[in-house]
Amino acid sequence: MSVSIALAGKPNCGKSTFFKAATLANVEIANYPFTTIDANHGVAYVRTTCPCRELKLNCGNCRDGVRFVPIGMIDVAGLVPDAHKGRGLGNAFLDNLRQAKAIIHVIDASGGTDIEGAPVPVGSHNPLEDIKFLEHEITMWLSGILKRNWERLSRKVQAEGLKLEETIAGQLEGAGITEAHVKTALTRLKLPRDKPHMWTDEQIIELSDMLRAESKPLIFAANKIDVASQENIERLSKVGAIPISAAAEVALRLADKTGAIKYIPGDADFVESPNLSGVQKEALAKMRTLMKKYGGTGIQKCINETVFKLLDLIVVYPVEDENRFTDKKGNMLPDAFLLKRGSTPKDLAFMIHTDIGKGFLYAVDARTKMRLGEKHELKNGDIVKIVAVK
Repeated sequence: MSVSIALAGKPNCGKSTFFKAATLANVEIANYPFTTIDANHGVAYVRTTCPCRELKLNCGNCRDGVRFVPIGMIDVAGLVPDAHKGRGLGNAFLDNLRQAKAIIHVIDASGGTDIEGAPVPVGSHNPLEDIKFLEHEITMWLSGILKRNWERLSRKVQAEGLKLEETIAGQLEGAGITEAHVKTALTRLKLPRDKPHMWTDEQIIELSDMLRAESKPLIFAANKIDVASQENIERLSKVGAIPISAAAEVALRLADKTGAIKYIPGDADFVESPNLSGVQKEALAKMRTLMKKYGGTGIQKCINETVFKLLDLIVVYPVEDENRFTDKKGNMLPDAFLLKRGSTPKDLAFMIHTDIGKGFLYAVDARTKMRLGEKHELKNGDIVKIVAVK
């Protein structure tokens, strides 16, 4: 999978519950710091509308017209203030972030954990205090890596005429920073490129902050809305956080798995089985009330907004037979690829296989049967046949 997103936040904010809700993986969930010590890796899914319904077909790869496209998900160790200095499991946490294209910052909206993640009476901690410290820790982590050999590297850039973007990207390669990220940040900051050895610590931190925003965009998830005060939820919503209940989503997905209900992740409601006990009905009624208030549990919305809005990706379906929308084995709409908006058929060809990309001739829009050139801009939901030299 080319897309991986990380779940980050302080201990006990509900990251592992979110991870279980999104992946149904068996992970340890407990109310004490550093339950997650090694990063958990799993497969989550972004939700989209399957084209088969529009085509009046049944592809067999969706659920009631809803298609789920796999992405990687990383549940990393809890972060505490000054993690970049090695506090808590800081270095391990930050190292696990390098693979992520984006971050979902999970926040305990209930105010039932302090800044370190230790349990406190619900409502006694202001969750708004948790908003900024994650960004600060990542920025300081990056600036620490950059400053490690900065004087030597910057003088080498000046003395040997090395490319500044390439040098900085090389130093931060392990953190997932590319030359394109550096070029964008340098252009926006207007730092003196001819004298990098004279940059101040503040300027290096400013550059690191811009590189963090470029390479690790994040979205806020206000978790535990089932126990949080309305005031806290509204305060977090005003800064762009998505209200979520990871615990409710876990319960719903497990109930769907056992046949107690029919629930499609991301739906605002579910259908109950007729053979439920009174206790089950009561628990489901509470979840239904919560879902009606917020339009669902928020977990799928959080994943979708990260992939489609934050990363600006689209879904494209490659096929071998443009008339039957199948692969060579006759499977209908077998694959769904996530590509950056603005991608071309040739980009898709390279994602399928390097040899197909190298041999690319043209593509065919399976809906219109029109030929598409290598510079054609693909749209979300396109079904495409790639024609290449074998």
